[in-house]
Amino acid sequence: MPLESNPAVMNKFLGGMGVPDSWAINDVLGMDPELLAMVPQPVAAVILLYPINDINEAHKAEQEASIEKSGQEVSDKVYFMKQYVGNACGTVGLIHAIANNTDKISLSDSALKVFLEKTKSMNPEDRGHALEEDEGISQAHEASAQEGQSATIDRDTKLDTHFIAFVHVEGKLYELDGRKKFAINHGATTPETLLQDSSIVCKQFMERDPKEMRYALVALTAAE
Repeated sequence: MPLESNPAVMNKFLGGMGVPDSWAINDVLGMDPELLAMVPQPVAAVILLYPINDINEAHKAEQEASIEKSGQEVSDKVYFMKQYVGNACGTVGLIHAIANNTDKISLSDSALKVFLEKTKSMNPEDRGHALEEDEGISQAHEASAQEGQSATIDRDTKLDTHFIAFVHVEGKLYELDGRKKFAINHGATTPETLLQDSSIVCKQFMERDPKEMRYALVALTAAE
């Protein structure tokens, strides 16, 4: 079953994965400067829920083709994984958020800590397949997905919304989407401006299809 874009549900998952309670998922209520200023700092990652539709699929294909033609720089410190498990984009997004912040977030002994250690030297495809076989993370996902409205969604339902994460690694803003071929380098950022710089990219998603309303934004931040 899918995870909701719901801080309570996501925080239950993170707690079960050994993330200390000094870090939490918080809603981002809007992308105006005054609303961004309400988000607790520091921000370790930003997670966007967006609709999978013809417009976004066309952009995805164009973006990947452009990068394959022109190339891009991606730090070897970026932890990126492909998504092969259906309805697991929320879990993949949260793994991306944590895995790229292990210098800040000290995991307690947990299935996620074991998974990250096991997969740190793997390529994105092998990481994605390792998640398919990981019982500990699967159990934590299922327990969290039972919360809220997710419990009313049939697990065989093919959803048309998708989670992606934005993180800072070595001075660059990376978009991590398990449905894409690779991490996307969106240019310079800093830990202090990660939220603002991510919001610029998120606005671009929304501007591509102004009539679409199915977007939600949360951030992994220091707990309030």
